Amino acid sequence: MKQDFQYALIFKGHSFEYEVQAIAKLFIPVRFQLCQNGNIPENIPNRIYTEISLSDNSDSKLQILIIKILLHGMSEEVTQQVSKNLSEEDLEYIFCKLLYTSLKKLTGYQPPWGMLTGIRPVRKVLQELDNNFTPEQACKNLQEKYFISDEKIKLACDVALIQKPILLHSAKEIGLYIAIPFCPTRCSYCSFVSHSMDTAKQLIPDYILKLCEEIAILGQIIKKFHLSVQSIYIGGGTPTAISAEQLRRVMQAIENHIDIQHVKEYTVEAGRADTITEEKLQVIKTMHATRISVNPQTLQDNVLQAIGRCHTAQQVIDVFLLARKLGFTDINMDLIAGLPTDTYEGFSNTLRRVIALQPDSITVHALTLKRSADLYGYKQNTEISVIEQMAKLSAKLLPENDYQPYYLYRQKNTIGNLENVGYARSGKENLYNILIMDETQTILGAGCSASSKIVNNTITRVMNYKFPYEYINRFDELMLKKNQIIAELEKL
Repeated sequence: MKQDFQYALIFKGHSFEYEVQAIAKLFIPVRFQLCQNGNIPENIPNRIYTEISLSDNSDSKLQILIIKILLHGMSEEVTQQVSKNLSEEDLEYIFCKLLYTSLKKLTGYQPPWGMLTGIRPVRKVLQELDNNFTPEQACKNLQEKYFISDEKIKLACDVALIQKPILLHSAKEIGLYIAIPFCPTRCSYCSFVSHSMDTAKQLIPDYILKLCEEIAILGQIIKKFHLSVQSIYIGGGTPTAISAEQLRRVMQAIENHIDIQHVKEYTVEAGRADTITEEKLQVIKTMHATRISVNPQTLQDNVLQAIGRCHTAQQVIDVFLLARKLGFTDINMDLIAGLPTDTYEGFSNTLRRVIALQPDSITVHALTLKRSADLYGYKQNTEISVIEQMAKLSAKLLPENDYQPYYLYRQKNTIGNLENVGYARSGKENLYNILIMDETQTILGAGCSASSKIVNNTITRVMNYKFPYEYINRFDELMLKKNQIIAELEKL
């Protein structure tokens, strides 16, 4: 089906399409028609033209940056001369800065993260700290370069200072991720590779069998290279969507084939309240997991219904209290700001009720809609300014209740250019989340859609097959990929 575009991005004489598009979407969060070779689509009313050309004087050491914007009847045109000898990185930065300042002038909008478009703003702060800048100087440097707001640079710096000592590890210390990609139903905002039980139930026995085989193979690799597993994360999907016995088999395979005596953190993402039973919690507890997530997303029953969840807020509270009763001392709860039909008052009520439960960590996500989510393209009925107020309320109330920000990342298509922030009480920071986002630790993955990431100066990713039926039917081919993991580990 042909899409009628209202906005176009035109490129000529440069290869910075990705970053130019990312800057444009800070101000205009829509799908653009992308036009190469300077071709201007006259039928599209809103256009951003970007060009880098050489000077007409062949002896000149200059090149010319050109930005022409036509937006809702307003126009802006700027040019800048720069040296031909600039590195690609410096040229891209200057070009994007020119586009950023032009769009800021034309729209009157100041993005809170400034020019930063990457998902890891904390890494920028850590790099400055590693270069022996003080926290104050690091913040100043980044604000001057990227135009970040005071509020956001403080958040990034606070997170970096908590993470810096936690990030220390040896090359032999690794993380382990186990994927169980099944859910009772698919939430409307979800873009993860997960499969509802009504369509995938028949695949689960064979999937569990193959998953346990892969865990055994990874165990052999870990033993061969004398690696030490620092953290284990069983995620999904919803791991507790499978039966207690199936969950026991997976966790038993981990115990049989992985030396867990040095594991500092062992997480099972229990997730949805309609999948959590006392029997499953007992399995998780007896199989030595140390941390679980009980994720309400919201405690407003009407919002739960709107996003396709088949449980009530009271069920979430009951499951959380049951987990505490069974002795779980490290429980995370996830919330999402900006869900359909939610309001500021509803979110505030949810946040305060969750704080009253006193979980050990609370993660606040800003709603992100990816193309595979059912809600993608849905006209968000919660104003962006309201979602920003939800995030600000979280940033105020959680530290007031002894939860400090320790984990921060951004995603494409996040409403209002906001971020996801993990808050935790001291000593309850999620090690796995910190290390996977920092990308400085090798993580081996088992299960469909899982990725193994071998870190050795550069990062090598080895992807498993995406869907359960493919994972099951092509398992022997998949295991050949383990040779690539072995080859990379031999270089460590």
